[in-house]
Amino acid sequence: MPEIELFAWNPPYPVLPTRLGPYIPWRRPVNNFGDLLGPVIVRMMLKRRGLGAQPTASARLLSVGSCLHFAQDGDVVWGSGVNGRVPIESHTARNLDVRAVRGPRTRSFLMERGITVPEIYGDPALLLPVLMPELLGVPKKYAVTVVPNFVDLERNLSWYLSPKVLNPRSALAHCLQRIAASELVVGSSLHGIIVAEALGVPARLVKSAVESDFKYADYYEATGRVAYSPAETVREAIAAGGERSPVFSPDRLMAAFPADLWRPL
Repeated sequence: MPEIELFAWNPPYPVLPTRLGPYIPWRRPVNNFGDLLGPVIVRMMLKRRGLGAQPTASARLLSVGSCLHFAQDGDVVWGSGVNGRVPIESHTARNLDVRAVRGPRTRSFLMERGITVPEIYGDPALLLPVLMPELLGVPKKYAVTVVPNFVDLERNLSWYLSPKVLNPRSALAHCLQRIAASELVVGSSLHGIIVAEALGVPARLVKSAVESDFKYADYYEATGRVAYSPAETVREAIAAGGERSPVFSPDRLMAAFPADLWRPL
């Protein structure tokens, strides 16, 4: 029977967020909320398009996340991006069915490898206002929410004690609700920024100590901001307030959804 695999990066990870973590055998999934969004958004799109669970053929679909180094020949791509800190040689796929990518930098990267990529940009998390409109009506409870990249969080353990900090490894529903209930979001989590801006919450990027600039620039350029101003610190980000608002229409990204992979209900 045909089957569609909805890819999401969620490997086992050390339980203890310290330098001793890798040497202790306890593990649990990373559960980074941004990486878990892809399958959730795809299922909501299926419901919206009146598509059933029966695929037309077996395939693997990559959507939300900087996960293209995991792509294999024949995979379908809808909104994924390149992770700039992953070595180029880790990208082995040369035959991909690309419907959309996160931004122009990812498009150029793939086209340089002979892969055809339409000029359709957007992280699928930008579709949350259409797919989960209830998030737009969440009352504001938090003046500032800090959403660090999960590795940045582990490098600053004091953040675990701060009520302003949202652990990106918290439950997905909690992360979405907290961001929606904020008046300003700052941090190095790309999907903290994307979800906030999608929901109309001002957001400011804080430079990551671990991540490449590639994925951030890819997103900002896809949303009309070739020039953007990341802050060096959380305090600086709060003082600066939100970045210029994104320019994005959901129509082309939604139209590029690979509905042909499933049969109608």
